[in-house]
Amino acid sequence: MKTLGNLVVIFLVILGVLALIPLAAMGVGLVFGIFCLAIWLTPFWIIATSDKTTGFEKIAWLLAMICLSWFAWVFYFFLAPIKPRPRYSRYDRYDDEYYYDYR
Repeated sequence: MKTLGNLVVIFLVILGVLALIPLAAMGVGLVFGIFCLAIWLTPFWIIATSDKTTGFEKIAWLLAMICLSWFAWVFYFFLAPIKPRPRYSRYDRYDDEYYYDYR
């Protein structure tokens, strides 16, 4: 009788493992899908957070990636910024009339 009980338990364990295979495959597929989506969205994130361009130029690059090609981010690294940004110094705010010489 013990042998029959052991065989039933082994059979149920094998059946349970076989039932878990589709769940495990679904989990692996879900993780792989999220990984692929993250890789696909990475160039959008790189351009959106980049300091090379600002404003409408950044929006134009993002739209180029959406409408033309996802591969446009490679051109972004070679061509951006298209027009140079004005450079500001932290000392630009001091005018001559407000500058005091403390000698």
